[in-house]
Amino acid sequence: MSVGLLILTHNNIGQTLYNTAIAVIGSATLPTQVLVASMDCDIDEMLQQVRSSLQRLNNGEGVLILTDMYGATPSNIASELLNPERVLVSGVNLPMLVRVMNYPKLKLNDLAEKAISGGQDGILALTARGTEK
Repeated sequence: MSVGLLILTHNNIGQTLYNTAIAVIGSATLPTQVLVASMDCDIDEMLQQVRSSLQRLNNGEGVLILTDMYGATPSNIASELLNPERVLVSGVNLPMLVRVMNYPKLKLNDLAEKAISGGQDGILALTARGTEK
């Protein structure tokens, strides 16, 4: 068994990231669902969709929820449904998602830490000489 993964973002950000991560890794490594919270979504309806997805994805190991931006609709919806078996990490990017998918055997809290470190490690500023800034 492994942690479930829910990617909840605006528009098609999550699906595009997920498809790209699969192309990089080669296959899905975690039970995953991608949901879209459109700008004009019905919040109550979206809450129900997310609640159902979280129940489906949790096989006893918990669910990691990745959202695109803290304080926006996807994160706000997910925040309302948090409990000890659910961890929310906002700011999803491709390095974060690839890192998560590379560690399918980690426990929920450890996987959340990997998500954060993967996301942060993937953000670099380079000078013309190629040195990090």
